[in-house]
Amino acid sequence: MVQKLPWLERRFQFDLPKWMYPNVVERVRGTPARAEEIIRDIPTTVLTRRSGDTWSIQENIGHLLDLESLWAKRLDELVEGLPKLTAWEETNQATWEADHNSHSLEAILASFREARSRFVGRLDKLDDSLIERIALHPRLQKPMRTIDLVFFIAEHDDYHLARITELKSAFLES
Repeated sequence: MVQKLPWLERRFQFDLPKWMYPNVVERVRGTPARAEEIIRDIPTTVLTRRSGDTWSIQENIGHLLDLESLWAKRLDELVEGLPKLTAWEETNQATWEADHNSHSLEAILASFREARSRFVGRLDKLDDSLIERIALHPRLQKPMRTIDLVFFIAEHDDYHLARITELKSAFLES
């Protein structure tokens, strides 16, 4: 199987044309449903099982929820015309401290769906002039437009959905 490149090693070409904006918004809009589909009928013991010191399936979903506030803040910063976006907290402490494995998966999914729906609702209402507004991404040290933020979120979502699928396959085949 092809090995995924670790997220922090990813590099991005922020060069999507403006007309792609609705497409990347749809990817982001669909993540909660895709997550629900991937984990359907998986026993709790598998959902909360860790592989070494990495997050469980349920913790990966919780991590997507945890980052919703960062995405919303970055969108605020782009809309406000700030020159630099808020940095990600490099240890993912919020996800580790949230103890998502001790919570109801249904509650995590419902919270994620609600938060993502609010975020996408904001994206749907953006003025066309804001789609290409630019601010500096702090880790990548490159300009990021609003459309690039949405693409970045879609790629991050897909990275974790692929990890969930990988864990699901490994645990259900063992």
